[in-house]
Amino acid sequence: MTVHTHPGSTDLLLPLPAEAESWDPHTIHTHYFGFSVPEAAIGAFIYVRYMPAFPLTQGGVCVFQGTDNVEHADIAFLDYEMTMPWPTVEGNSITTDNGLAIDFTAPGKTATLRYSACDDRMSFDVVAEAATPLLARGHVMPGEEKHHHDGTQPGGSEQFMHMTGELVLDGTTYPIDCHAPRDRSWRQVRVEKRGAVPSPPVGWSPMYFGPDLIFNQISFEPLDTDPAWQGLYNVGDRPSHHFAWVQRGDETRAITSVRRNVLEYHPRLHMAVRQEISAVDDKGEEYFFRGEAIAAASIPAWPNCSFRDSVFRWEDPQGRVTHSTYQEIWFDTYHHAMMLRAAQPAPA
Repeated sequence: MTVHTHPGSTDLLLPLPAEAESWDPHTIHTHYFGFSVPEAAIGAFIYVRYMPAFPLTQGGVCVFQGTDNVEHADIAFLDYEMTMPWPTVEGNSITTDNGLAIDFTAPGKTATLRYSACDDRMSFDVVAEAATPLLARGHVMPGEEKHHHDGTQPGGSEQFMHMTGELVLDGTTYPIDCHAPRDRSWRQVRVEKRGAVPSPPVGWSPMYFGPDLIFNQISFEPLDTDPAWQGLYNVGDRPSHHFAWVQRGDETRAITSVRRNVLEYHPRLHMAVRQEISAVDDKGEEYFFRGEAIAAASIPAWPNCSFRDSVFRWEDPQGRVTHSTYQEIWFDTYHHAMMLRAAQPAPA
């Protein structure tokens, strides 16, 4: 896999169908940002999903604390609307109907994110500054690419950002100073029809240890780790990861293999809460990381599946520690199996 970059102008790509043009109703554009306050076990999920065929948007802000956020309403703050009009776009600034403002002050490099709740319970004002190139990425779920075609012109990007500012939650002010990824998609056909994307749960684990080591992968658990999904899906002989890279200073390298081994699942959220990741890059250098969730939540971003966000504490073999989002997604076949697994009595 060769890692490419996108120009900053792609941050502002929000195309709509031309007059008399018909697009697949599952065509989406997205913008995702996040941040964390590890000392308070707080994570934030900031998301806009654009559905240009209608056109409408959905999204907003989710702030969660701790690991017991099983229902959407369990999280510390939720303002996420499933149906909003197309956002207001003025120059480089995008503002949703529920008040989330994303201003790409320097597309591809810098953005400012602001939000203030209508009841004054929560607000944030955050500057995001690029810590890596704007790297090109494709689809998110394995098999999703089968629903694209020549006329779709899909694209996507990922980038680590230095997030600074402050969060105010229920009267407490939390300084924000972390490195967190952002990503986006445009013109991707993310089909919601039942059974359209038969895949084991996939996990996204970006990590920033410093300019010399920035790691990112998205994968399912391989069969040799005895995953909970074993027996539910036939993955053939394809690699367990379908997108991964590592940044070593000014050099971006492709990752050629990933082995993600889950050591413990959350008893009710069913996501990984302890795991190890081994990887090899295209120059033969090996990597190993061990992580544990300090915050986790069910997030309403994709109603036809289970979607989890979390804050993971990651450690490398040199003892360096970082915190970042870990996200996982799966469909109902896996969820039902995990519910049955959780209901079984523990071995004596």
